[in-house]
Amino acid sequence: MINPITMQLVADKYIRLALEEDIHSEDVSTNAVMPEYKKGEVQLICKEDGIIAGLPVFERVFTLLDEKTTVTYAQKDDGTRVKDGDAVTRGQLLAVVTGDIRVLLSGERTALNYLQRLSGIATYTHAVAALLKGSGIRLLDTRKTTPCMRIFEKYAVRVGGGHNHRYNLSDGVLLKDNHIDAAGGVGNAVRLAREYAPFVRKIEVETENLEMVREAVEAGADIIMLDNMKPEEMAEAIRIIDGKAETECSGNVTKENIEVLKELGVDYISSGALTHSAPILDISLKHLKVLSD
Repeated sequence: MINPITMQLVADKYIRLALEEDIHSEDVSTNAVMPEYKKGEVQLICKEDGIIAGLPVFERVFTLLDEKTTVTYAQKDDGTRVKDGDAVTRGQLLAVVTGDIRVLLSGERTALNYLQRLSGIATYTHAVAALLKGSGIRLLDTRKTTPCMRIFEKYAVRVGGGHNHRYNLSDGVLLKDNHIDAAGGVGNAVRLAREYAPFVRKIEVETENLEMVREAVEAGADIIMLDNMKPEEMAEAIRIIDGKAETECSGNVTKENIEVLKELGVDYISSGALTHSAPILDISLKHLKVLSD
């Protein structure tokens, strides 16, 4: 569940922007067929198997338009209600949304955009995380997120069983190739970071070859990222590091090639694909009907 305080302080502003983008001055289609208040309900139905994520965001879209809107989540066979993180199946009723029909119609696309996107990320992450089960390796996301969607997409990764890397540039020190070039080398980059960053921050260094790995070890990096290396190179890099730093491998990691990386014994595997390449989960709002007050 997204923390209610976070929803109010951070998420609401992005949801409002999404609604403003879609509605702008008015919803012409809705106002044409529904010029005044009528109460109604519509069903939220899953159209393919996956992991559901983003229900609080979906609901918030409608309550921002009208706080009287209610979302009643469907009861499962075990007596509990549908919630984020649940495995869902094609044809399953997830919830019923009740309120002003104008709100149901105007909020539909924005609410579904969030829910489909986040559920797609959770579903893909779940599939990748399952491949690492029992290995002790943590699956991480990256900052390769959709602009203004990071808080939602990183939440979906956690729902799917992954873990979050740093949230933003203020969240940790990660010295990438261009930082290293700017500083004149790995050793100087690490030294400058140690002098500037608070002592509680770990320093991670991105390396692209074994020479950079040796330099990172010598400089005392806390985490060494092995970026876009061949498996045999990463194996040698881990031997060089020899427990002196935590290890992370990265670079075009997908569900199709992660098995090879699993055998290397790294601490972390990061994958931008969790957020930038996950397909949506198909979900619809169907069977709208007018209710009597």
